[in-house]
Amino acid sequence: MSRPSPATPAPVAPLLLAWYDRHARDLPWRAAPGTPAMDPYRVWLSEIMLQQTTVAAVRDYFHRFTARWPTVEALAAAGDAEVMAAWAGLGYYARARNLLATARAVAAAGGFPDTRDGLQALPGIGPYTSAAIAAIAFDRAETVVDGNVERVVARLFAVETPLPAAKRELTALAGTLTPAARPGDFAQAMMDLGATICTPRNPACGICPLMEPCAARAAGVQAELPRRTAKTARPVRDGVVWVALDDARVLVERRPPRGLLGGTLAFPTTGWDGTDLPPPLDAAWEEVGEVRHVFTHFELRLRVRRGAAGGNPARGAWVARRDFDPAALPGLMRKVWALAR
Repeated sequence: MSRPSPATPAPVAPLLLAWYDRHARDLPWRAAPGTPAMDPYRVWLSEIMLQQTTVAAVRDYFHRFTARWPTVEALAAAGDAEVMAAWAGLGYYARARNLLATARAVAAAGGFPDTRDGLQALPGIGPYTSAAIAAIAFDRAETVVDGNVERVVARLFAVETPLPAAKRELTALAGTLTPAARPGDFAQAMMDLGATICTPRNPACGICPLMEPCAARAAGVQAELPRRTAKTARPVRDGVVWVALDDARVLVERRPPRGLLGGTLAFPTTGWDGTDLPPPLDAAWEEVGEVRHVFTHFELRLRVRRGAAGGNPARGAWVARRDFDPAALPGLMRKVWALAR
């Protein structure tokens, strides 16, 4: 349910675009306001990296990826393990697998499709990402709604329905604002407004370009919106990880391509991911502590057991310490290494 806006949505686009022309964030994947769009490869790469990840976390990864693979064709030719290692630490590893699948499909097709439907047919590209790429890279008049935009729209129209139930209503309302001219700049302006002005706490309404048409500000409820349904506590899973090492080598394995941490380099584990496996080799294992890690849908407590390298492992393979790069491990396994070494 929403309150009526004190002004029609018509002035929103020109007000916001005028603000964006002066205050747009300087981001490496973004063209300056009013200039030709950035290479679709860079727009797509940034949008995949930014899924459930902050701008601050993505910036360095984006620079490294585009320096190493400056075109979609270069990325398509890269090896799976090479890309997974470069992605390590960014999380949500299905994104990296889909990244390669899409790069190879696009390279084979001779370029990116320029419509939302065409983009959404590619691996790892859903409704939001396809709309964002279509608007930003191809200037299609698509409505782009991320968490920042949901917050702006909920306040602009004083939507009382809590999230996530309000998502459909907020998307429909956002659609009434999307202009035919400069839709890519408008989409990025909405995101910037939510990230820098219309923030979750203490929104800076006094300097907001949309202060006049904002229904929540008029009603004095801007800091309370959007409302959210109370979250249930994350379940806890327990498991064991084994780290076998000495001064010369360390035991690692490549996780299955599908599932949790799919395709990444890891230490052998059991118990937390649906497996029930014995230790990878016969050793005198010493429990050295516990690491905790929060995934989207559960919290993990992983007991770390360390043993001396030796013998033929039942799974995994020995890697020379001089060739072992902890930076190629996902975040969870970096925590394990920091404790075990």
